[in-house]
Amino acid sequence: MGLKGKEYRNLLEPMTEELVGMARWARTTGARIVVLFEGRDTAGKGGAIRAVRDKLNPRQCRTVALGKPTDAERTQWYFQRYIQHLPSAGEIVLFDRSWYNRAGVEKVMGFADADQVDLFLNQAPVFEKMLTDDGILLFKYWLTTDQQNQEERLRERLDDPLKRWKLSPIDLAARGHYDAYTDARQAMLEATHTGRAPWTLVDFNDQKRGRLTLIRDLLDRLPDMHVAPPEIDFPELGREPKRESYPVLQPIKDYPVSD
Repeated sequence: MGLKGKEYRNLLEPMTEELVGMARWARTTGARIVVLFEGRDTAGKGGAIRAVRDKLNPRQCRTVALGKPTDAERTQWYFQRYIQHLPSAGEIVLFDRSWYNRAGVEKVMGFADADQVDLFLNQAPVFEKMLTDDGILLFKYWLTTDQQNQEERLRERLDDPLKRWKLSPIDLAARGHYDAYTDARQAMLEATHTGRAPWTLVDFNDQKRGRLTLIRDLLDRLPDMHVAPPEIDFPELGREPKRESYPVLQPIKDYPVSD
């Protein structure tokens, strides 16, 4: 049975406070954090990312969700367009899909040939070793969901005008390749699950429970993050607070407009 909204919020709230503490620790120490969110279509990557970043400063915690590569990017080293999005000191970057597109959708849907996929699987552990050797804290999550749940969520997107934008032609075409995605994931895990950059698979058949599991795991794998909040002197204003003054809201007439 899935978690109810109130129960979910009660469980999430203390972890959200810890996430704020994580951001404060990263800012204070200069830590660089990268979290990859991978998984099947409709698994719940977007909701998990929102749960992580909800109360964090968007200038410090960035989400990266790249579209298909441009003609110029197709001629570059495959990892090149991802490198520019890596964090500076004190930043947290959440990848809504990542360089692992090559091992998943690009492989299954034929956007990359076998040689390109093999090259990626050989290079990815080397690339990630370079990141972790340089001090980046890298976390890789794969969100799992059964095909029945995937079908129900795709149908929900189709039926909801506010969610239909999430339903792409690739999503629809991928419905017939569930087993191929499973095989591609297995090959990816065998090649890229390393001691420096291990994969963590999280059950997202219940998305609320999955978010809680993922966030708890992320927080538990970080070092001691205790940094006391800064003390802020907030003296009394010393006078009566002023009220805002403005006319009735309407278009402004006869007001000079600069060119």
